[in-house]
Amino acid sequence: MRLKDLLKDILTEEEMLSAPSAFDAVGDIAIIWIPDELKHKEKEIGEKLLAFKNIKTVLGKDSAVEDEFRVRKYKYLAGVDKTETMYIEYGRRYKVDITKAYFSPRLGNERERIVKLVQPGEKILVMFSGIGPYAIQIAKRAKPSIVYAVEINPEGCRYAEENIKLNKCGGLVKSFCGDVRVVVPKLGEKFDRIVMPLPKDAETFLDVAKEAANPGATIHLYIFGESKEDVIRKIKEPVEILDVVVCGSYSAKTSRYCVDFRFK
Repeated sequence: MRLKDLLKDILTEEEMLSAPSAFDAVGDIAIIWIPDELKHKEKEIGEKLLAFKNIKTVLGKDSAVEDEFRVRKYKYLAGVDKTETMYIEYGRRYKVDITKAYFSPRLGNERERIVKLVQPGEKILVMFSGIGPYAIQIAKRAKPSIVYAVEINPEGCRYAEENIKLNKCGGLVKSFCGDVRVVVPKLGEKFDRIVMPLPKDAETFLDVAKEAANPGATIHLYIFGESKEDVIRKIKEPVEILDVVVCGSYSAKTSRYCVDFRFK
């Protein structure tokens, strides 16, 4: 079943030209962006999405990602009026309220890629860790010695703590709430692998990562750019590039990349 096929029943041929062709599903919540020219039919579009299996709620994106907590506003369109849900990814469960804490289901395959790169016994740091998906996946499915997770959003921290308990990995994941610039230096630890899943301005925190990195540590820096060359140029430190991976789009010209590297 395709979304556009469902929308043919309620949209004119002209309206179909700007109709959305996809949506995000976080648990049983469908999240969709509806262009301005179709706002007058947003409720009808929302009702159509309830035809998809397991979707109980439909929300429309009502703002861009805002502030340092990376959350956005949503508009209720159809189904059960709620914003909290349970999401399952590679066997792990995550509870989240999408209006209070950032979470992207689109990074599932990228999280899986990182899990497969982790070597047994590594000490891991996840900056900007949100509700805990990177830290929990690594703890449960790789064989690290310990995973430290740092998040600035108090609501993100609260959900991370709940998800750590939910997935029974409290012995391997240590969660800290606060600004990485303050928290990470206070940890007094050095790490073998550092994950930085904050696409906007994450490169401005490379000095923190450098101080926390063991010699030869692998850094995974998430960054927006127009090309691989563009994102590499934004790294002002001398580094050895290991890989550059496209892991999502932001706009027609801008994509999300992960740059894997080591500090020289």
